[in-house]
Amino acid sequence: MSSPHQAPVPRNAQDDRDDLRDDSRDDSRTTPGPADSTDATQQAGLRARATVAGASRLVVKVGSSSLTDPGGLLAVARLERLADALAVRRSSGTELVLVSSGAIAAGLGPLGMSSRPRDLAAQQAAASVGQGALVAAYSSAFGRHGLHVGLVLLTVDDLIRQQHYVNARRAVTRLLRLGVMPVVNENDAVATDEMRFGDNDRLAALVAHLVRADALVLLTDVDGLYDGPPSNPGSRPIATVRSPRDLEQVNLGGVGSRIGTGGMVTKVEAGRIATGAGITTVLAHSADVDGALAGQEVGTVFLPTSPRPASRMLWLAHASEPVGGLVIDDGAVRALREKGASLLPAGVVGVTGSFEQGSPVEIRDRHGRPVARGLVTFGSDELPRLLGRSTRWLGEVFGPDHAREVVHRDRLALLDYGRDATPS
Repeated sequence: MSSPHQAPVPRNAQDDRDDLRDDSRDDSRTTPGPADSTDATQQAGLRARATVAGASRLVVKVGSSSLTDPGGLLAVARLERLADALAVRRSSGTELVLVSSGAIAAGLGPLGMSSRPRDLAAQQAAASVGQGALVAAYSSAFGRHGLHVGLVLLTVDDLIRQQHYVNARRAVTRLLRLGVMPVVNENDAVATDEMRFGDNDRLAALVAHLVRADALVLLTDVDGLYDGPPSNPGSRPIATVRSPRDLEQVNLGGVGSRIGTGGMVTKVEAGRIATGAGITTVLAHSADVDGALAGQEVGTVFLPTSPRPASRMLWLAHASEPVGGLVIDDGAVRALREKGASLLPAGVVGVTGSFEQGSPVEIRDRHGRPVARGLVTFGSDELPRLLGRSTRWLGEVFGPDHAREVVHRDRLALLDYGRDATPS
């Protein structure tokens, strides 16, 4: 089967429109949105889409609403159309990781449920039943193309603990090297309200980090990002998002469908996480999967806003779960952000929570705004007596072992300064 675009160089040697679209909407994308005011923006968007077309490693996420029928049951025909499109791209040599929702939705029918249950135990039961049906459907759909699938179930714990993060990356990477299509989902059967991703958009962005993907494609039931609710006739499509500033006047609406848990807010947040790590992101209707993969002007493309950092920095900034916090003075804020310095005891004015040496903590300024995350070299029991002291003084009084930074710059990831809440 031939590919609609030039085949990218593989990473290793092993390597008709459908009925999903609401035809009542004019899907023309000629109306300029907030980010489409200049030719330069359009050209930047085209270059970013070309990155997707030529990517050697892609993460594709599909939501529950794109895999289910109006009654909420798993629609195998939709799943098969998705598999067909991904198999075409896979045959060109591209390594693909599929992040798929739908386990809970797939379990509703067998359990006689008409909608997604609200209580956690019922959700877990539906996921347990549905996960088997979902992977069986994918195995059959990809099997028609000679491809095997490997199910990878992740929990928050698998990505917030550094060693688990490394193990998860190793497992997915090995599946890719073996020519297997990894199908990733949150392990809803064991996830709790306190320890879950909440939606697979954030999970997809973190998986894109995990596997060092070249691009991320988010498939949903709307044809891209609008400057207001898509159901509003006055809402205009946004073809290109250059930076978070392009979204400041955008009304992102509320939560997702009655089957899924995501919404436009979570998709934009996923785009922010991914592009902040140098990963081009496309948000498109699942009916446009072929065009999105081929770099055509469908949906919305989010341009990378930062160069790709080291894996540890990705983990620290977006996947780690801080177990405590440090409050620092204005001088320390400037040293970290403007000079790339390590955090010294002299700049720390407060400690929150209980943590051990080597734990991830969030570093905030005196106003509570997050500045960075890092791995501490002292536990919370030791730090209070060291605050405000110079490393020289600490060495003289407590011994040379204490003459060190609280967080070394190599174990520190800067955050979007000024955000009111901890980033996802």
